[in-house]
Amino acid sequence: MSASPARSTLDSVHHAHGMAHGMGVGAVLPDWPPLTVAEVAGLLRHYPDAGTVRGILSHSPRPFSAASVVATAGGARTAVFVKRHHARVRTSAQLEDEHAFMDHLRRRGAPLGVQICDVLATATGDRALTLGEWTYEVHGLAPGLDLYRDALSWTPFRDLGHARAAGAALARLHQAAEGFDRPHRRGQALVSGFTLFSSDDPLAAMADYVAARPALADYLSTRPWRRDTQRLLLPFHDALRPHLDQLPSLWTHNDPHASNLTWTDAGPTARVAAVLDFGLADRTTALYDLATAIERNTVEWLALTEGRQPAVHRDQVAALMAGYHAVSPLDAPRRQALAALLPLVHAEFALAETDYFHGITHSVENAGLAYEGYFLSHAAWFHGADGQGLLAFIRDLTL
Repeated sequence: MSASPARSTLDSVHHAHGMAHGMGVGAVLPDWPPLTVAEVAGLLRHYPDAGTVRGILSHSPRPFSAASVVATAGGARTAVFVKRHHARVRTSAQLEDEHAFMDHLRRRGAPLGVQICDVLATATGDRALTLGEWTYEVHGLAPGLDLYRDALSWTPFRDLGHARAAGAALARLHQAAEGFDRPHRRGQALVSGFTLFSSDDPLAAMADYVAARPALADYLSTRPWRRDTQRLLLPFHDALRPHLDQLPSLWTHNDPHASNLTWTDAGPTARVAAVLDFGLADRTTALYDLATAIERNTVEWLALTEGRQPAVHRDQVAALMAGYHAVSPLDAPRRQALAALLPLVHAEFALAETDYFHGITHSVENAGLAYEGYFLSHAAWFHGADGQGLLAFIRDLTL
């Protein structure tokens, strides 16, 4: 199998800037070369409000792009956040919906206490810029402390107060999102949508999804994906089906982990200062996003990669839901729908990750973890006693 353009670039890079989050519990070499001072200096010449580069302050450990906080001088701010995607992952045009959603949230969110960082524009008014094989975006820094910067996905909150604050912030974000009427993102890598299990026929929807992604179709061509989906996921869709008409469509964040929030202080009563990283945002539903918050923060899924059963933090589930409920009430029908969504919210993004790892980074190991370890194993866990107990806990929780 031939190397991707980015992989050939990566092979020549000395990874002197640290490790990245992998698909398991350990850190790994990053898939994408880290940003350099020379590279960022050339980029920021196109962004008049950014100023000139003084140095790179940090490199993000996130796996799907390269990103850094960059100290600047001579512009309207003292630092910016630079994010670089390979053009096969994001084009400038594909980032436009994401940036428009952030604009909408900034306009509507301030009165609700939802802070979203701004996206800087070039001298010609473009916010994303493609240079060679890379697509760049430059953001202002979000207010607050990045307490969970190094936290892996699927790791819990430090404190119940943080879980409660995150739930309240997510509910306010959903209120701010109302009125953003763009359709869902189509044809992009690494988007967490709700297109497969929102339909009456998930197998047909999944067949269309796979056919539109040649790399994913190639990966699944030797696997009994229809049989596995029917066995592991369709029973949960049957439980969700009665609730589908009660799930209003809404643009949502789709990765509301603690590491995508900044905080007012480091204590247990800290509030959310800002919401970060809308890279997975798409049109889903509010309860889909809340279910994703439960899935991302309260079940330690990475234990499965080491052959262990994941710990479930039911107290954090309750705190997250209580915080959400204080802003947007979760009555019994909504809790039933939330429980029905929870075993399904991982599935579409797991397929997107499989497509990405098989077709773009060409990682056999990571593609296997995304499909076997995430798409199938997470669904299988919900059929067991611990998974069923969590769903019953959500349905029966008194708020």
